[in-house]
Amino acid sequence: MNASAQQLVGVAISVLAVTLSLLNLAFQVRQQTRALRSQNYAHALGRLAAVQARLSGDAKLANLFARGVRDPAALSVEERIQFTWTFYEIFGAFEFMYDQSRGGALPRTVWSRWEATLAWWISLPGVAAWWEARPTPFNPPFTALVEEHRRRPRVDPEASARWRAFIANPHGAGPAAGTAAEA
Repeated sequence: MNASAQQLVGVAISVLAVTLSLLNLAFQVRQQTRALRSQNYAHALGRLAAVQARLSGDAKLANLFARGVRDPAALSVEERIQFTWTFYEIFGAFEFMYDQSRGGALPRTVWSRWEATLAWWISLPGVAAWWEARPTPFNPPFTALVEEHRRRPRVDPEASARWRAFIANPHGAGPAAGTAAEA
């Protein structure tokens, strides 16, 4: 093999090595992106789970929360402050997920679920009143999204009716509970 042929083989091996290195790097970046998405979602869920844990573990706070979403005027000043900080945490988690979704770090399908949850919360009179009165802002794109949901509510009326029936029935799991007991 002459020197020219050896040089071509060397160049080909170098090109192959660089190509394999770039493919490996692309694979690692893709894996890291997936891990980041999972971490972001876990972080947001952790924030919401902390609020849910406080509400489910403290009957007084749960009662305050239930009264506040219906009518914040029924709350004392101290209760309104608790209500405010609870909703700042909830909406802060929504804002985080929204930003992560817009940046591609959270799948759109995941955000769609939580956007529907946000739409439901902001449709409640006490939450809408809190949003109007909040003393500090959220970022402008998220604020615009919430305002859009306030202008054009997208809440499933059947789901809302099921929820009201569930909450109103202290003796059963829901509207079907009486039917099952009678059978």
